[in-house]
Amino acid sequence: MKIVKEIYRVDGMSCASCASSIESMLGSRDGILSAAVNLAAEQVSVAYDPAIITLAQIEKDISDLGFKLITRKLSDLEVTDLESARLSAIKRRTLVSFIFSTPVVILSMLFHHQPQVNWVMLFLTLPVLVWSGREFFIVAWKRMLHGSANMDTLVALGTGSAFLFSTFNTLFPGIMIRYGLEPQVYFESAAVIISFILLGRYFEEKAKKKTAESIKSLMRLGVKTARVVRNGVEKEMLITKIILGDILIIRPGEKIPTDGRVMEGSSLVDESMFTGESVPVAKAPGDKVIGGTVNKEGSLTMVAEKVGDETMLARIIKLVQEAQGSKAPVQKLADKVASVFVPVVLILAVLTFVVWTVFQPGNGIPVNFIAAVTVLVIACPCALGLATPTALMVGMGKAAHLGILIRDAESLETVCKTKALVLDKTGTITLGKPAVAGVFWSPDISTESERSLLMEAICALERKSEHVYADAIYRYFSAATGHDTEEPVPEFFQGVSGFKNVPGRGVTAVYKGLTFHIGNRAFMEENRIAVSRELRESGEQWQTRHQSVVYFAQDLVSRAVVALSDPVRPTAAKAIKMVGELGIDVYLLSGDNPAITEAVAHTTAITRFRGGMTPVEKAEFIEKLKTRGSFVAMVGDGINDAPALAVAHIGIAMGTGTDIAMETARITLIKGDLSKLVTMFRLSEATLRTIRQNLFWAFIYNVISIPIAAGILYPFTGFLLNPMFAGAAMAFSSVSVVTNSLRLRNRSFK
Repeated sequence: MKIVKEIYRVDGMSCASCASSIESMLGSRDGILSAAVNLAAEQVSVAYDPAIITLAQIEKDISDLGFKLITRKLSDLEVTDLESARLSAIKRRTLVSFIFSTPVVILSMLFHHQPQVNWVMLFLTLPVLVWSGREFFIVAWKRMLHGSANMDTLVALGTGSAFLFSTFNTLFPGIMIRYGLEPQVYFESAAVIISFILLGRYFEEKAKKKTAESIKSLMRLGVKTARVVRNGVEKEMLITKIILGDILIIRPGEKIPTDGRVMEGSSLVDESMFTGESVPVAKAPGDKVIGGTVNKEGSLTMVAEKVGDETMLARIIKLVQEAQGSKAPVQKLADKVASVFVPVVLILAVLTFVVWTVFQPGNGIPVNFIAAVTVLVIACPCALGLATPTALMVGMGKAAHLGILIRDAESLETVCKTKALVLDKTGTITLGKPAVAGVFWSPDISTESERSLLMEAICALERKSEHVYADAIYRYFSAATGHDTEEPVPEFFQGVSGFKNVPGRGVTAVYKGLTFHIGNRAFMEENRIAVSRELRESGEQWQTRHQSVVYFAQDLVSRAVVALSDPVRPTAAKAIKMVGELGIDVYLLSGDNPAITEAVAHTTAITRFRGGMTPVEKAEFIEKLKTRGSFVAMVGDGINDAPALAVAHIGIAMGTGTDIAMETARITLIKGDLSKLVTMFRLSEATLRTIRQNLFWAFIYNVISIPIAAGILYPFTGFLLNPMFAGAAMAFSSVSVVTNSLRLRNRSFK
């Protein structure tokens, strides 16, 4: 079964019940595994089986509900043009609506006793409903045909009822007079309600564009063209034409076109757009560079290693889009309420009319009618639908600019609940760039050719290993054999068979008919390899200096021991201290030697630590923490950390680590800076607080306003809410929620 998962744009959504109805409809279709609608981003994320349901069918189903699904991938320019066109259209309709509504209000307030004034107001109101507000009625009609309702239904019923009632009294005033009632008209209510709601939508659209600014700013980081050297000729070409292995020239002040490695030149590169750090990073031959970063000073020649959708920028954009389209647990309540909100409001409006008619018959139909219309108009679920997604979009965008990539909404919401933080050592607390500090060969190696064979075997095995120590050992022994690590792998390095990686222990393989083992002391013991006294003493001596030790054996005979040193990250100790001040227990778990683990723990003031652990033991340790009731976050960088990252409530990967760690984790620290942990916890807490504030005001708005609209104050104070003011209040409630979410953009979380 082939599953397609894509994110499509949806035009025409106006409230939470719109999103809810699309999700419900898609969720009921065979072949659709999941569907999540993001109202703020105007997107739907769909996972479906094309063998059961086609994209054309999905498009038709959404169209039948009154919305438009845009299935083709839009360019940045097309998205901008589409948003600008829609904003301009809303602005035009709003202006026209106010131009015609204003004289209607003036006539109804000052000249309502003049003859034929009702006819004038009727013709002035028609353009407002028929042209400016036509979409409310079109969508409401389509929703009615499918047995559903949304905010447009409320607006259409409220304004349509007011207009039809007023038109009836204008055309046949004698009927009302015959029953002793004044033929009142409410053209101004119908016109002004449409005007205020359109005005609210205009401001809402402008605000929503700002919440999506994080994605747009990331997209703008990319470049359109690059200078490429092919066959000795330098020429400028579109970025889409670049292929792996192309040689690129980057001049001072230019953006780096794609991910790759520096071949010639040196410069300072501004990577703040990915890491959040303002200090430029020095780049020299051999260093990696990221597409979208800015070359500040010297000229660079680089080789393209990742292009198109494989670049870090493209992956970040896709992950942020997916994350912003995902749903946080806190949104489930809002979605549940939104799914039943509109039908409940319709029932309340009818009950309002009935109650007024039964208990206050002396007030007549006009008062009953006003109360019912006001309930319909004021009970808009827009604010409820925007409360969570707008805060999440701003929060995730802010995180991306601070160097924190969050995979889904649930992670952003829940990571602030962390009570236990588990850290790996190598590549997490340490830089993960160890260097060989010394080599001690077994005394029984008698010839130089024998040693050369052993060094070749070490290079061949470590070339295939993904452990962070492997690259350092490979580079050291490649240089010792006289080979450049940047050149193609020598043929004699490639004759490896039966390669087996034991995460957290070591590797085994056959090279030139001989079996070799490289790993820690425990790995040697597990394979029944006796480590000679000389090698053991050398290893123990290096360990007392807090250096890591790797043993090398051939055919169950130990042949060498290698010492490696890996410095602690400069920001690690301070970051760990700040995490502890947040009330979080910090644990250090490492597969490295217990003595070295203890030394690193003391350096960073970690009191809870354990060394010599396998990946399975790390995962089991985290499971025990979870059973004690702790919400556990795990930070790691290597393939051996993947099980623990998957078991933890929240897995956090170092962006400097392996791809498998980043795929397993739900959050990635792009630069691998532990100080970002504190930023992440604070941002998560602030985002969750903003969501709660938004939901509170959205709920409290309806809880307070609906009874007032129904006329609960009228028997005591004589106050009855005018439908015009109800429309204005409803419109600006949505704007206030979005504005509150936007406050996250300007906050500092360091």
